[in-house]
Amino acid sequence: MSHTEVRPVRSGRATFLVVALCWIIVVFDGYDLIVYGTVLPELLHQPGWGLTPGVAGLLGSLAFAGMLVGALVAGVLSDRIGRRRAVLLCTAWFSVFTVLCAVAWGPASFGAFRFLAGLGLGGLVPSANAMAAEFVPRNRRAMVSTLMMSGVPIGGSAAAVLGIWMIPAWGWPSMFGVAAICLVVVLPLAWRFLPETAAYHRARGAFERAVEVERKFGSTVDESADEAGGPGLFSASYAAATALFALATVAILFAWFGLGTWLPQLMRQSGFNLGSSLSFLLALNLGAVVGSLVTAWAGDRFGPMRTGVVAAVVAALGLTGLLAHPPSAVTYGLLVLAGVGTHGTQCLVIAAIANHYPARLRGTALGWALGVGRIGAVAAPQVGGLLLAAELGVGSNFLAFAVAAGVAGVVLWLCPRPTRQTTAER
Repeated sequence: MSHTEVRPVRSGRATFLVVALCWIIVVFDGYDLIVYGTVLPELLHQPGWGLTPGVAGLLGSLAFAGMLVGALVAGVLSDRIGRRRAVLLCTAWFSVFTVLCAVAWGPASFGAFRFLAGLGLGGLVPSANAMAAEFVPRNRRAMVSTLMMSGVPIGGSAAAVLGIWMIPAWGWPSMFGVAAICLVVVLPLAWRFLPETAAYHRARGAFERAVEVERKFGSTVDESADEAGGPGLFSASYAAATALFALATVAILFAWFGLGTWLPQLMRQSGFNLGSSLSFLLALNLGAVVGSLVTAWAGDRFGPMRTGVVAAVVAALGLTGLLAHPPSAVTYGLLVLAGVGTHGTQCLVIAAIANHYPARLRGTALGWALGVGRIGAVAAPQVGGLLLAAELGVGSNFLAFAVAAGVAGVVLWLCPRPTRQTTAER
């Protein structure tokens, strides 16, 4: 059979369950990414740790360094062992090591646990996105990718809200204990209900299993897209897009995770107390949630790359506005715009990658872009700490993140659109 068309049987409910489970796991991923920013002001005063802004920036970078490795490995791994196994493995891994952060006895052990948790955190996003992309039609991937990735800022919002309540009551370690919920509740549900994709079965010759999945979920896969051989990730067909998608991801993750790590401390140094500082982080993440909804609609209507350019410009303008030290109400509004633009751009890059590559390369392509992109996430906390240590003021951080968002927009605008050959292969 060269091409299989399967009439949907009950695609809506089954597809919703897959996307919903991936989304819930991404919520915990987002929580774990932002939780360090919520506890950072307390860690700087933790007795016996002696943290300086520079060391704190290094600790913040360790999780992102782990994510760099995890994304690169998991992208290839999910193409080889299947999306389901990769998602389950990454979820269990990051949950265990995040919980262990709560019992860290010093900066060294805390940094080690954050790095190890980062391996799972980095692997989850490309694996979960690749899985979701293969259970929805191509013309809905931008919406599904951005809606699912709204779990990242929703998790970040939960970290900010819980931090306002939990840190004064139970201290910063309690924030890392929340990951146990993912381990004991969400992971068993994912084990029970997440299926393997038809593309994985078909690529390994299990055509009957592939047809079963297609009948259940109403998806269709062009076998030619899943056969071995064909253009690779760095072939002439894909090389330019592969490089530029990765570069755009480096820039936008620098802006997004730099803000997520340093925003509460930047606002503390601007004269706000812990509760107010965390409320600014909440505004950033709520803006990212709104951005996910807006960019989901716009990405499907106007295309993810074109919309991503606009979103990146919005982020750059919002962050530039913070240099004027506006009143609190305006600052909240600018941070909402920054959240809309930074996270929205990242969601759209993911959607653009899912559209640009065939199923056989999708996990690897997402892993490559998000893995290389973690260079920006690794650098941002350190750059933020160095700028503060150099006493250049909080504005220097906002300027650095604004420039990064602008660079992401330019690079995304330069990305090549799909050619006839790549369109035919998808």
